[in-house]
Amino acid sequence: MEDVLHLTERLKAELSQMLAEHRAIIDSLLKLADVATRENKLEIAFFAKKLILHARTEEEVLYPASILVGEYLKIKLNKQDS
Repeated sequence: MEDVLHLTERLKAELSQMLAEHRAIIDSLLKLADVATRENKLEIAFFAKKLILHARTEEEVLYPASILVGEYLKIKLNKQDS
């Protein structure tokens, strides 16, 4: 359980940097999707858009859920120690 807490604390600490990196990646993927669409390389455009969706899912769902689980575990573990 301590491993999970360590990972969620690390995620919280590094989240702003990770989100900045995601923004840069998404910007590049948007450019890739645009060029691929203009060059009629639709599989590449689709792939880029799927990666953008994946990054946004991490940002909007997975990262917040992971942090929430860590906070919940901290509360539960502190109650068990009492």
